[in-house]
Amino acid sequence: MSSEVLSGKVILVTGGNTGIGRAIAERCLAEGARVAVHGLEQEAVEGVVAELGSESRGVAGDLARPDTPGRIVEETVAHFGRLDGVVNNAAIITRSSFEETDAAAFDETMAINARAPFLICQAAAPHLIESKGAVVNIGSINAHGGEGILSAYSASKGALQTLSRNLAGIYSKRGIRFTHLNLGWVLSETEYERKIEDGLPEGWPDKLDRGVVATGSMTRPVEVARVVAFWLSDQSRPFSGTVLDLEQYPFLGQNPSKDENYEI
Repeated sequence: MSSEVLSGKVILVTGGNTGIGRAIAERCLAEGARVAVHGLEQEAVEGVVAELGSESRGVAGDLARPDTPGRIVEETVAHFGRLDGVVNNAAIITRSSFEETDAAAFDETMAINARAPFLICQAAAPHLIESKGAVVNIGSINAHGGEGILSAYSASKGALQTLSRNLAGIYSKRGIRFTHLNLGWVLSETEYERKIEDGLPEGWPDKLDRGVVATGSMTRPVEVARVVAFWLSDQSRPFSGTVLDLEQYPFLGQNPSKDENYEI
């Protein structure tokens, strides 16, 4: 018997062509799944799929458009013939103060971070009922309150957390399991570059105070991916509606800033 915990399953990963999403896609493939890798641009997605191999398939589109979520689900099913799991990972991080966040920015954030997962789950539900599948929604500890420059983002992740619990209540008796993971600070390529733009020096992750990174090193996308694969797998049955905070430090809803919670 195969030891690959996702053997035979088909998984859709949104935002799967970069960062945490790509690590999740790679882990799912390593665990025996076939994976639909979503990204914004078709060319970029196809480039990633060429590297990931024949068990992957690219599905592209802007999740801010209301027609994209249903389409990528149906493209996945049309290609692979089934759907066993969904990872709603794609998100936009809107960085502006509460006072400076206008309606357009708020609406775009909610459309991508909350409405798109809502519509993806709507489209995926009939297929997941058939396969007794699972959904993992990638949230953020900012859902508990959040940073001052992430008001719109925090609101969207709070909405996603509520949605995860709500859908677990609706669908658990019909065989679909929902898990919500609130990620803390993760060292993706994007996060590294973002902090450089904020004025931190090269190599800043290696200079963080242990009060912020308790283990001595930042959480990596591959570590998040291991957890996601478990919750997609049958090993995590019968649990549904689980909300987990994946973080190394106790400041709920607050990401450290260079002048507050860590030293370089």
